[in-house]
Amino acid sequence: MNKKTIAIIGGGAAGFFAGINIARNNPNYKVFILEKTVKTLQKVKVSGGGRCNITHHCFDNTQLSKNYPRGEEELLQAFTQFNVKDTISWFAHYGIKLKSESDGRIFPVSNTSQTIIDCFETAFKELNGKVHLNTEVVSLRKVDSIFEISLKNEKTVKADCVIVTCGGANNTGAYDFLKDFNIKLRLPIASLFTFNLKDKSITQLMGLSVANAQVQIKHSNYSQKGVVLVTHWGFSGPCVLKLSAFAAEFLHQNNYQFEIEINWASYFSTQTLFNKILELKNSGTKTWNYITAEVQLPKRLVAYFLTQIAIEPSKKLAETSNKKIEQFCQLVCSSTFEIKGKTTFKEEFVTCGGVDLKEVDIRTMQSKKIKGLYFAGEVLNIDGITGGFNFQAAWTTAYIAAMLKN
Repeated sequence: MNKKTIAIIGGGAAGFFAGINIARNNPNYKVFILEKTVKTLQKVKVSGGGRCNITHHCFDNTQLSKNYPRGEEELLQAFTQFNVKDTISWFAHYGIKLKSESDGRIFPVSNTSQTIIDCFETAFKELNGKVHLNTEVVSLRKVDSIFEISLKNEKTVKADCVIVTCGGANNTGAYDFLKDFNIKLRLPIASLFTFNLKDKSITQLMGLSVANAQVQIKHSNYSQKGVVLVTHWGFSGPCVLKLSAFAAEFLHQNNYQFEIEINWASYFSTQTLFNKILELKNSGTKTWNYITAEVQLPKRLVAYFLTQIAIEPSKKLAETSNKKIEQFCQLVCSSTFEIKGKTTFKEEFVTCGGVDLKEVDIRTMQSKKIKGLYFAGEVLNIDGITGGFNFQAAWTTAYIAAMLKN
């Protein structure tokens, strides 16, 4: 086997995963990572609250792929080569025990991302991989069959193959080093973010969590169900984050100024809840205090709604007008809020955009235009919702790229 030099641009999750797999499969290859900052694996370190949400307990590739607002079709094909089961086996090979939590997220048993960082750094070093820190790539070109990589320090390194794993960015300028190859890029924009409220009156309930809400972006078809969390700036929680991901491009186009409608008790419609309360009103002497259990909502939220329509919790339903009952039902099932802006997760910032998937052969992760140039991880226009899906996409695409199929 001929000895080759493989350069990996980006020292994150996908970069290390690709590097380790290349070195394992090809012990005589020279493999090195070029990382523009002074530290590697920073997103791994902070992910999952510092515990590293490695993947998700979803072993059906079709269902798994549905968790990606962009890249669903391509990943469905890619998962036939490397999926969740393969991820678990891969980490088991390195002695890392994993656990599934009730919501399906999978973490290392150690409950610390440092376990994964140590695994990657140790494995890559033992396989003779090299990491070059503070080494920013400014341009990349191919001369005959060799890639010439120009660095910010004015040095040039050469490689037979290049794998780009530089992650997501907040502007296309981050990918300027690819300009000689005329790679089509999609505008990088935020994919997972929370909603900032214009009128923050409901934020007095910050910390309150509602389990079965439905959030609809008005004047669109975007809607999600799940947990909604009230924060000091607006709304968060799995439902909002998932909605932000699937509606990312739409919300960007609207400059993150839009309206949402929340049904806090998605098992009711305004009419069915009205009928339920009317039935209770006609059945006896129950007060509004009884409604909390009936609608299965937190007491603080029900109290807030009652304050909005000037009803005392001790007031009897029988003494309440149908108009007031209707107002309460509308607050529960169709509250409207004006959103003005977003809040992202700093180090855990996830983007959509990057290298257009039409540029890449998903079977190999190789550029369709440039032989020997591969892409993996978040540099691709692939993004998943929260729950370990983004890392799974990184492992899958990096594993396929590491096969170095021409």
